[in-house]
Amino acid sequence: MVLIPWLLKLKIGQTVRTEGPERHLKKSGTPTMGGIIFLLSLVVTVVVFQAFDAKTLLLLATTLLFGLLGFLDDYLKVVLRRPLGLRAREKLLGQVIFSLVLTFGAVAFLGRGTDWYIPFSRLLLGEPRYLELGNVFFFAATIFIMVGFANAVNLTDGVDGLCSSVTLIVMSFFAMTSLALKEKGLFVFAVALMGGLMGFLVYNRHPAKVFMGDTGSLALGAAVAGFAVLTQTELFLLLVGLIYVVETLSVIIQVLVYQLTGKRVFKMSPLHHHFELSGWSENKIVLVFSLVTLIMVLISGYGL
Repeated sequence: MVLIPWLLKLKIGQTVRTEGPERHLKKSGTPTMGGIIFLLSLVVTVVVFQAFDAKTLLLLATTLLFGLLGFLDDYLKVVLRRPLGLRAREKLLGQVIFSLVLTFGAVAFLGRGTDWYIPFSRLLLGEPRYLELGNVFFFAATIFIMVGFANAVNLTDGVDGLCSSVTLIVMSFFAMTSLALKEKGLFVFAVALMGGLMGFLVYNRHPAKVFMGDTGSLALGAAVAGFAVLTQTELFLLLVGLIYVVETLSVIIQVLVYQLTGKRVFKMSPLHHHFELSGWSENKIVLVFSLVTLIMVLISGYGL
């Protein structure tokens, strides 16, 4: 992999938090910002297969914009040695603006509408049913979903190969969705991202030779949520993105309970760190979380 030596040469190495699991300290210095690897392959594949329809280009632009935001955060933290990177309000503002662009584009120019497809309605009722939200609630809910999942995927990126593996499986659901909807461009996007993640996993699996950084995790979160928005499958995110949701909830629960009682529910949050401190190996965490995701994807496939 050409980019890994280049990242090492530029001294773009991960700084491991001291409050994390002790065994993670040995990962300090591992090249980060590796999300560039699968984002480049995604762009090249979309261009080669000429997937230039409006939906695919809007999703690609949103994914890259979130990736750019993550890149700036990584660059400030790793290269310029600014520990906190972008300020929280700066990241949030960027995410809200980019989410608004996708939402407005989908509704105003792509005829997306403001409804959500209800999972399993075709299977149970014989025909698809939709939940109409109206403009105000749809825009608010979509921005919340985009920002929420971008950060949820970011939280999941804490164990070698975990975020890559889970997202690879989640994207297989959206590949199926694209086929069902006969969206060739979106299918190319999904398969391209899956291929990029497979290649990245060769170097990201334990022990990782490169991390994706916020460059990769924010982009992946935007791709997952953006795909759901453009295919009207937002409600499926609770199923196929169950791991992201649980990881985020573990952080929220940990903080709230600690503030109210001074006690911790988990040994450490996000949830993958709890299992690490409970004696699970990184490979076991990735395997179990991936299997859970695969099961949820298979179940969701019946709900299309």
